Amino acid sequence: MNHPLPARPDAVVFDCDGLLVDTESRWTVAETAVFAAHGHPFGPAQKALVVGRTLESAAEAMAAYFGCPDAGADIAADLLARVRRELARGAEALPGAVELVRACRAAVPVAVASNSPRELLDAALWSAGLTDFFPHSFAADEVLSPKPAPELYLTACEALGANPRRSVAFEDSATGIAAARAAGLYVAVVPSLEGTALDHDWLGTSLADPALQTWAGALPT
Repeated sequence: MNHPLPARPDAVVFDCDGLLVDTESRWTVAETAVFAAHGHPFGPAQKALVVGRTLESAAEAMAAYFGCPDAGADIAADLLARVRRELARGAEALPGAVELVRACRAAVPVAVASNSPRELLDAALWSAGLTDFFPHSFAADEVLSPKPAPELYLTACEALGANPRRSVAFEDSATGIAAARAAGLYVAVVPSLEGTALDHDWLGTSLADPALQTWAGALPT
């Protein structure tokens, strides 16, 4: 069941990977290669294990899955190198992302709160042509406790002068949703993985959803 989107939010804070930018496909290529290097296949169950996590947390989950829990740092370095190469090929904005961000930005302060490190966040936003929309963006390696902790969202709201409980978060994964929920934001969700039941206040299948675009266009300036 969807709750109405807030008519007058203080701010709108977006996740990046898999929500604004089609980077999950790039991450999946890198993750598949890491799993293969350790003799394991990579499918939906394995993707669900790592999606939305920080690079370090994903590497730790992989290490545990591979039965070598002390290898997290080496796996993280390998994963970073592979994702860096994949992002260098470019990643496009997901359907509706540019239009939604543009409409929100015209009315209220906006920011990005990402569980990616700064290097990869900047690469994703630049590749998708979204950099100039976000004078405020916050990466996992710039806070003490990234998602699922609320710090990224609280930091973004503070920078925007916004009350978290009067602000909207757009997310695609359970990890990010947990962070936004803990920070007290209204949670709008467009899942990056099909068939997953996710906590939400509003749930859609795309940022191009006509109801979502109408909402953004009607925000008072």
